[in-house]
Amino acid sequence: MASLQQEQQLCEIAPTSRGNSKRIAALNLDGQSPPSIDDHGQQKPGWRKFLSYVGPGFLVSLAYLDPGNLETDLQAGANHGYELLWVILVGLIFALIIQSLAANLGVSTGRHLAELCKVEYPKYVKLCLWLLAELAVIAADIPEVIGTAFALNILFHIPVWAGVLMTGFSTLLLLGLQKYGIRKLELLISVLVFTMAACFFGELSYVKPPASGVLKGMFIPKLSGQGATGDAIALLGALVMPHNLFLHSALVLSRKVPNSVRGINDACRYFLIESGFALFVAFLINVSIVSVSGTVCLAKNLSPEDAARCDDLTLKGASFLLKNVLGKSSSIVYSIALLASGQSSTITGTYAGQYIMQGFLDLKMRKWLRNLLTRSVAILPSLIVSIIGGQSGASRLIIIASMILSFELPFALIPLLKFSSSNTKMGPHKNSIYIIVISWILGFMIIGINVYYLSTGFVGLADY
Repeated sequence: MASLQQEQQLCEIAPTSRGNSKRIAALNLDGQSPPSIDDHGQQKPGWRKFLSYVGPGFLVSLAYLDPGNLETDLQAGANHGYELLWVILVGLIFALIIQSLAANLGVSTGRHLAELCKVEYPKYVKLCLWLLAELAVIAADIPEVIGTAFALNILFHIPVWAGVLMTGFSTLLLLGLQKYGIRKLELLISVLVFTMAACFFGELSYVKPPASGVLKGMFIPKLSGQGATGDAIALLGALVMPHNLFLHSALVLSRKVPNSVRGINDACRYFLIESGFALFVAFLINVSIVSVSGTVCLAKNLSPEDAARCDDLTLKGASFLLKNVLGKSSSIVYSIALLASGQSSTITGTYAGQYIMQGFLDLKMRKWLRNLLTRSVAILPSLIVSIIGGQSGASRLIIIASMILSFELPFALIPLLKFSSSNTKMGPHKNSIYIIVISWILGFMIIGINVYYLSTGFVGLADY
């Protein structure tokens, strides 16, 4: 009894978010929390504890597999072979760093990034950040919606504008699964991701790109040939998305984390491992897409018809890349992969919109109504452009959306780096000095690259 009283007296509360945190960190005599106990009073094995944290990383990784990434991968491979694979490697390493910071922020403070922005910043700054975050969700959603509409057009010859509408309704139906638990939705999305992966891994095993060329492209930075710099920036801009930072910091709150230093440290470690594995899968899929595109389009025996397609490779016309394995079925399987990519990433986009709206505005709305509002705002631009401009207008809209995302990134990245490096908010879980220096350097590098891409992109778009 005396020992218990002594432990209670030595409990400490880690200060976070200026008294607004929901997370309390307790320390016992040894500076460690009691081991995790299940419902039967037994200590959980490490693998069971890890599995209880699996899910958020895979949901977030879908942003790195959306139709926007698919299109930039296809074009990079067709134009430059394996030369730009190093950009994907660098981009996903940086993505792992900032996604782990977002997860740590949510776990340590008990609040997600949008909620912390609402508490930290004055009214007008907060309003601007909210509008920019909503714009980022819309911009990220455009390639996903249009990609899904293209897939429906290939499969069922549905007009693109009608496919845009169907995408909105189908996403709402799939999100209805969340009433049966987040795990069911995570399982469904995992199936969609691995469906897309299987399509390109199957083709990769057939075309057999040279291992030496792939490894050189992955580890030897090189920018040669016309348009290499622009394609590299487009690849990087499509990989790092601002709404993902809001999403990841919120998704980790769905897991039960012990209110102790050890419990929070364990959760941060498990989320890092899970995010690393999920992004590694995303990396392999992106590499396979670039490699398939590069191997097919740079082949010596390429037919004139396929050569013309490679010169202007788009989401709509890329199904011929799979014909070596699938023959006449290539368009069907490709459209299924594109459908899986677009539909799964639109689900995560809708989730991000929900958390952003709830965090910044603290709106008390039913989930289905909030989903409908988020979907309607995101789909409207795609619907208008697809009706007026058709398929060519929809493809150009994807380019514009990428430029918007490049502009948006600093307004999510800088608050994340600021909060995750704050002793006031993170307490003993704040970033180390090494992480602070590396993350800020990489952050400013990415921002500089995106600003350059934004400025040159508008010039290219004007000439388009």
